[in-house]
Amino acid sequence: MTMSIIKIFRSLLVAVSCILCSSILAQPTDGKATKETKALYKNLQLLLKKGTLFGHQDDLAYGVNWKYKPGRSDVKEVTGHYPGIYGWELGRLEIDAPANLDGVPFDKMRSYIIKGYNSGAVITISWHLNNPLTGKSAWDVSPANTVPAILPGGEKNELYNSWLDKVAVFFNSLKTKNGTYVPVIFRPFHELNGSWFWWGGKNCTAAELVQLWKYTVGYLRDTKNIHHLLYAFNTDRFLNETEYLQRYPGNEWVDIMGFDIYQKGDVLPNEKFIAEMDRSLTILTTIAKEKRKIPALTEVGYSMVPDSTWWTAVFLKSIEKHSIAYVLAWRNAGRKSKDEVEYYVPFKGQQSAADFFKFSSNKKIYFGKRTRQLDLYQ
Repeated sequence: MTMSIIKIFRSLLVAVSCILCSSILAQPTDGKATKETKALYKNLQLLLKKGTLFGHQDDLAYGVNWKYKPGRSDVKEVTGHYPGIYGWELGRLEIDAPANLDGVPFDKMRSYIIKGYNSGAVITISWHLNNPLTGKSAWDVSPANTVPAILPGGEKNELYNSWLDKVAVFFNSLKTKNGTYVPVIFRPFHELNGSWFWWGGKNCTAAELVQLWKYTVGYLRDTKNIHHLLYAFNTDRFLNETEYLQRYPGNEWVDIMGFDIYQKGDVLPNEKFIAEMDRSLTILTTIAKEKRKIPALTEVGYSMVPDSTWWTAVFLKSIEKHSIAYVLAWRNAGRKSKDEVEYYVPFKGQQSAADFFKFSSNKKIYFGKRTRQLDLYQ
């Protein structure tokens, strides 16, 4: 009888602990989020106390000197493990192209996303959508009135709605064989404080961008009934909290907060990079904690990684004392032209490969196998 009472008491303690834990953790901004999406959001918050997922853009699709070879991954070939988070891109889906702006066919992307989810990894998707006013690329910033043109009442609002319809169709196609929707961290209008995209910086006002953000999220969530998305707000580099929050749409519209940063040795050498990362991550994690959001490093990289010990001596040093859910290294495009090679994680034989392997062995950095053990969707 005594042992039975003890067991019951322990069970009650566990139940109470779970209730308290659930009450403390933030919920997704979408009140109708799928159970897998809610579980992911909960577990990414819990992960902040353990470590950081490491991710790579387009990892399963191609790498340096290879493309579309089943099972290949530059990350895996160096570390022995796949990434813990995969990044993908929707640009040109809006114009019915068969492949995105980086050449990845959307049907292949869909299968890679589902494969990544089935392996226990996290999926994040960006969208370099064309300029809807000119029909040119996301980098076409010549007209100053693109954002108001696609808002309600604008001349291109119906066109923009049709683009969102296509995005919704793609998101709804991300289903497993048993019909489960794959949760996605969607980060529209990224680097929104910079002026190189038509939606950013001096190309629109802060109020216009906030209105566009709310309209886009509301259309996908409420009009198209997409409920397996978490929305990531991310800037480029910033100087202070005021600058970071200048275009923030409000807590009810954002789930994840991040920023993008790339090291360039000529203008941002190692020590300056470490210092800027420390300052920026301190600001980000402080804001995210106050607003009960998940902080992340939404894009990062050092083109061709020319420093053989960069991963442990510079990058790890810059993030290890900060609680961030994930980092996403940019893509290994390989040879883009006769004179241009692009990659942001090492491939087998690259000068920083050994150090990248050492980095991947750090107990606070989560690659594929350790990510699976977290059971992020339960």
